[in-house]
Amino acid sequence: MTFYRHSGPRHYMSSTMTDRFDCYYCRDNLHGKKYVKKDEKHVCTKCFDKLCANTCAECKRPIGADAKELHHKNRHWHEDCFRCAKCYKPLASEPFIARDDGKIMCGKCSSREDGNRCQGCYKVVMPGSQNVEYKNKVWHEECFTCFECKQPIRTQSFLAKGDDIYCGPCHDKKFAKKCFKCKQPIQSGGISYQDQPWHSDCFKCSTCSKPLAGTRFTSHENHAYCVDCYKTDVAKKCHGCKNPITGFGHGTNIVNYEGFSWHEYCFNCKKCCLSLANKRFVISGEHIYCPDCAKKL
Repeated sequence: MTFYRHSGPRHYMSSTMTDRFDCYYCRDNLHGKKYVKKDEKHVCTKCFDKLCANTCAECKRPIGADAKELHHKNRHWHEDCFRCAKCYKPLASEPFIARDDGKIMCGKCSSREDGNRCQGCYKVVMPGSQNVEYKNKVWHEECFTCFECKQPIRTQSFLAKGDDIYCGPCHDKKFAKKCFKCKQPIQSGGISYQDQPWHSDCFKCSTCSKPLAGTRFTSHENHAYCVDCYKTDVAKKCHGCKNPITGFGHGTNIVNYEGFSWHEYCFNCKKCCLSLANKRFVISGEHIYCPDCAKKL
């Protein structure tokens, strides 16, 4: 198939008579009236529309004397009817393709109908030429370009977003998540913490900088800590056993009273070892007692 371009829609010749002159068909006097000259015959506009006008190949209606007409290979159209058969884009002043089945199409739609046309320039991809095939479509190698930077992809890796193709750097710049720590794109992997994306290598203990991905960790005031640093530097110490209260291991509940904290399992009567969590208790010195044992002191 071949691309064509119109020079523009045309009118039939028409003018106003000053001398006596009659319509070829109805013999109406054309003096001072508009007429059309067709095949060396002078015809009034009414007879032209009724007897001489070409029929539009699209809407099948006559193309009147006052209408703009386009023609191609013995076929005629109203200007507004000369559109792509697929996307209906007006083609009166655009390049078009006349297909063997009689359809008129813009280059883009024709290339989609005909698989051997380049999706970039819509020209035929010749057998043996350098080309790229992707999802049953074909491009000249130089036409297979990044949607963002417009550079040919060639041997680079690429990613698709809808119908658009991106080289790796442009895709990362436009779509990839940015690490909350270093602000660089996360190309693969990564973790999520507090609804923010992180590189695995950037997610580290706030104290010792040990990577935390895949390990147990805890947080305090929006900072993440490995278990050891949390125990040593952050966690409160149990007033009973003097060990850190971390929430790890056996028991997670805490008892707080007058600035002191206990593991729930350490909050026991000093004398009888009765658990006093959620019960009445008495403090004497640094120790706690149940009411009964407190009476015996």
